[in-house]
Amino acid sequence: MTDLAAITQKIASAVGENSGLGKRIKLDFGDDGKILIDAANVPNVVSNDDGPADTTVVVSLDNLIALKQGQLDPMMAFMSGKLKVLGDMGIAQKLIPLLKG
Repeated sequence: MTDLAAITQKIASAVGENSGLGKRIKLDFGDDGKILIDAANVPNVVSNDDGPADTTVVVSLDNLIALKQGQLDPMMAFMSGKLKVLGDMGIAQKLIPLLKG
């Protein structure tokens, strides 16, 4: 699972129709693209659109994969600048289980 389409599909499956997040979250991979999770409405929608979000997580695709595989600790990634959160940190923390799934 190394390309954006596969990651988007996996996240969409993990989010389902109602993730309970209640917000819009964007994963920003820079030049590799974006994933927008619109969990403000039910059913939740996951797309590769770029739009406004309550929280944006900026991370490289390689680091996202390392997080998913347990090779990179989310807190260490944040503290070392490999992962940046713009907006509500609480929402970003709720997203972690969905990314690991």
